[in-house]
Amino acid sequence: MQNKDDWYYIKRVLEGDPDAYAPLVERYKVMVYNISLKVVKRPEDAEEIAQDAFIKAYRSLKSFKGDAKFSTWLYRIVWNSSVSYLRSKKRREIDANAGLDKIGVHDHADDKEMDDEEQKIVVLKKATDSLPADEQMIITLYYYRETGIDEIARIMNLSVSNVKVKLFRIRKKLRDLIEKTGRNVTQAG
Repeated sequence: MQNKDDWYYIKRVLEGDPDAYAPLVERYKVMVYNISLKVVKRPEDAEEIAQDAFIKAYRSLKSFKGDAKFSTWLYRIVWNSSVSYLRSKKRREIDANAGLDKIGVHDHADDKEMDDEEQKIVVLKKATDSLPADEQMIITLYYYRETGIDEIARIMNLSVSNVKVKLFRIRKKLRDLIEKTGRNVTQAG
């Protein structure tokens, strides 16, 4: 049953089988959570938003027209819910790694047994985590989820050219951050 496409389950839900929604939740729960976490930075908030987004999507399933993939439609709901959550709570963006910033990446790199590959991963994670939530989202969708630019544009309500420009700028920013962070790790090691 898990190998069916999204439309199979959507049609079953719309025909009155609420249990048919479970495979969709199972299929997309990790990405939905990760999108929310990139925006709100707090795991407990991300879990709540992810659950709410699935409920919103379920209740709005009748309005899903299918002009985009279900995943795109769902990710857009999650993104909007996450941004709305931040606005409604008037929260400033909280860095989940604030504690790491205070002690610095070099504390993790002090371990003499850390090899070059592990150091590169630490540097890349630190650089990516320092990006604003919308830039992290674009990078996550494009590189980790291998989402196309057109789909990213629909998810984030941007033009295709805007996504391309943002990707170009984010790559440059990441190169600069990686170079700067890499020097700090090397100097501390």
